[in-house]
Amino acid sequence: MKGIGVSPGISIGKACVIRKIKSSIHEIPPESEADILKEVERFDLAVQQAVLDIEILLDKGKHTLLTEELAILETQIEFLTDPQLKEDVQIKISTEHKPVSIVLEEVIQGLIELFGQMDDEYLRTKAEDFNDIGKRILMHLNGGQATDQLLLPHDPCILIADDFSPSETISLDVTKVIGIATRLGGKNSHTAIIARSKGIPAVAGCGESLNQVCDNDLLIIDGLEGLVWINPDEANITKYTILQEEYRKHSEWLKSLKDTPALTTDGHKISLKANISAVEDMETVFEHGGEGVGLLRTELLFMGHESFPTEEEQFEFYQQIAGKSRQMPVMVRTIDIGADKQQPWLNLPAENNPVLGYRAIRICLDRPDLFMTQLRAILRASKFGKLKIMFPMISSLQELRSSKAMLMEAKKQLADEKISFDMDIETGIMIEVPSAALIADILAREVDFFSIGTNDLCQYTLAVDRMNEQVAYLYDPYHPAVLRLIQQVIQKARHNQIEVSLCGELASDPQATLLLMGLGLTGFSMSAASIPHIKNIIINNSIERARVVAQKVMLMEDSEQIKTYLQLINP
Repeated sequence: MKGIGVSPGISIGKACVIRKIKSSIHEIPPESEADILKEVERFDLAVQQAVLDIEILLDKGKHTLLTEELAILETQIEFLTDPQLKEDVQIKISTEHKPVSIVLEEVIQGLIELFGQMDDEYLRTKAEDFNDIGKRILMHLNGGQATDQLLLPHDPCILIADDFSPSETISLDVTKVIGIATRLGGKNSHTAIIARSKGIPAVAGCGESLNQVCDNDLLIIDGLEGLVWINPDEANITKYTILQEEYRKHSEWLKSLKDTPALTTDGHKISLKANISAVEDMETVFEHGGEGVGLLRTELLFMGHESFPTEEEQFEFYQQIAGKSRQMPVMVRTIDIGADKQQPWLNLPAENNPVLGYRAIRICLDRPDLFMTQLRAILRASKFGKLKIMFPMISSLQELRSSKAMLMEAKKQLADEKISFDMDIETGIMIEVPSAALIADILAREVDFFSIGTNDLCQYTLAVDRMNEQVAYLYDPYHPAVLRLIQQVIQKARHNQIEVSLCGELASDPQATLLLMGLGLTGFSMSAASIPHIKNIIINNSIERARVVAQKVMLMEDSEQIKTYLQLINP
């Protein structure tokens, strides 16, 4: 079966199939004020029990859980105790006179749809958290008990399921689980994130064909190629046993590179940073040998709030990030909301083409009260670390200058108030709109650095909504037009002697590493877990070879030819 390889590695073992049964709910709608109050009280009690479940998980795992796992559980407690969740449930019970269980499902489904439609992959994973806490609250409403510890066989096994909730994945006894395959999910599902962090080979998105797997079937999980073999023959077992040992040795080698500088064989330094969204992510950056943060997404700070976070709330967040940065650079992207990242407190109108509409820097410049609050908070935190400010979605010189003017005003306000901050804080922009790429020479004279966001740059250049399944096949970062824009941006940045990095998905694609280096890129930012693999490519190649690769690629006429060539030179 073909799926999506979401956690690399190979495992061979017997299947343990987890089948889940949905509970049916039959309740009487509340009519009187007393009935409504009773339903709200039931909700409050169920939430308290759900929080207790997670606190127990946290307490049991405080010395054993990884940073990523602790962060997921802590986030779920924040969601459970968010006053907005209770308010939404209470209003629907009062106005629609529905039982709390029905209301809960509707509210949670609304949050799942809100986050699930977002373009940002990290934020899309939050939909799983809401699904998880919704099921947990519902279980307590029905008088059930938490069953976080899945009952597994005594022998090591490969888990087969539709999918796993975040808390189920975290509580897995990894001594019993050697592989995972799920019918649903993708590369950034919680199952994938935790499987990678625990070193469990996993394949997601296998589809309905996974239903044919039975308990005790012999399976091979190939998390590298996204394959699941059912009851393989001896030849395949022998083949994958050899591959499994080779991968184990390679993984040990990658771990040893944590403190190795990312230097090419001819002595050129490449900077490897990480993309993060939370304070807890900082530790994983350094665990994988990262040299700071190339993209701090600030959106999560604004999601799920009933109002715009105050300056103090934002300052505390940025200060914590700076405090954990070890004085390494942290590029803070100002708020990128709107379009797929809607917020109720913004009261944004519906748009036919939201990705091309009112979002990111456009909202900030239109709402200077919001923008000024964030800029002041970032500046105040800048004295605690090497923070840099990065404006997203810049499409013109006028937008950039307006943004810089707002920043200057924020600095003036703080100076007048005698509040200290880094007067020399560096300022840069995301290059993710074709118009910005085409005038990169003009923009470069106004900023300290560029960060190329290939995800948006690709979809805007090719007129492809990558979230639309009907046209997603056209989304292609190796399209010659996209590569030419990247090349132009790098050249203009280098000509104007400013820093340039790339923080889109292309940065973590091993097939693209030599090409990007050959185009002159010296800064990559990616998920922390991808850093060792990319570093290994860098330290085993020269800039001279990378330039030859880039020269050949830039003469090619179509992406299929480019990808075939890159696969040949990157076995």
